[in-house]
Amino acid sequence: MSNLLGEEINEVNEGIVIPLSEPFDMNANLDYLKRSTNECMFEVENDAIRRVIVIGETRTLVQIECSDNKQLNVHFLGGTQPTKPWQRTEVVHYIREWFDLDNDLTSFYEMGKTDPLLKMPVENFYGLRLIGIPDLFEALCWGVLGQQINLEFAYKLKRQFVEKFGDSIEWNGMNYWIFPSYERIAQLTPNDLADIKMTLKKNEYIIGIAKLMVSGELSKEKLLETGNFKEAEKSLIKIRGVGPWTANYVLMRCLRFPNAFPIDDVGLINAIKTLRNMDRKPTKEEILALSVQWENWESYATFFLWRVLY
Repeated sequence: MSNLLGEEINEVNEGIVIPLSEPFDMNANLDYLKRSTNECMFEVENDAIRRVIVIGETRTLVQIECSDNKQLNVHFLGGTQPTKPWQRTEVVHYIREWFDLDNDLTSFYEMGKTDPLLKMPVENFYGLRLIGIPDLFEALCWGVLGQQINLEFAYKLKRQFVEKFGDSIEWNGMNYWIFPSYERIAQLTPNDLADIKMTLKKNEYIIGIAKLMVSGELSKEKLLETGNFKEAEKSLIKIRGVGPWTANYVLMRCLRFPNAFPIDDVGLINAIKTLRNMDRKPTKEEILALSVQWENWESYATFFLWRVLY
């Protein structure tokens, strides 16, 4: 069968095979996915990834494994195999988007190999893809949760939020979580989130975002329809609680704008400081000067630099 992208999907043992193109290294991607033991949206065990993928009203629990960096083998667990071809196609689309498989990275690697800052990360993390967050509400919530706190605490907050307001599929004694829907969160008050260790402002921001999505004023489709990075960025920054950092984080990891650049990101700043052996933080002007060669690859450059530290 063929998916909507015209790609052949080979079905084996009621699973799906997704062909891969270079550069792709599963170990590099698994290392990124395993960076926190508090991750609650998927599980990595014995080089296999398990997570729930929601397609409309259908919830599928998939297990993804890789064969020689040539193909991803997708199996459905717990009797959750989708019954309709279009649902299987959407599962493939989600996985391809999650791992950014439709992006040709040839020119990024050519640039990175000659860039003083990127040369080491590109070599050390060769085959890493910019792991995305395909769901807009999840991406925005993760961006808001992560504001002005360290990464590990952000993971703890996300787990509390997901386990309190999300649903799950149980398989082999494990719960595999589904991120809370914006429809559910829009019905809450800030007090409903009080036992999650977020600030009151963050509670308000997340509920406000959910309400914008329920009304239809905010959607992934509308942001992508602009086709313009600056317009999408402006639309996001208009949202209460979303500043330039959060907007560029979402533009980078959900909307897939290659020139998204969270230039004020602490991880990016510290990675540059480390690689250049600086005794102070680089200024914004210095970062802009260092990034001239990254044009239209700022998102990947940022992602690879993050990997220097975590």
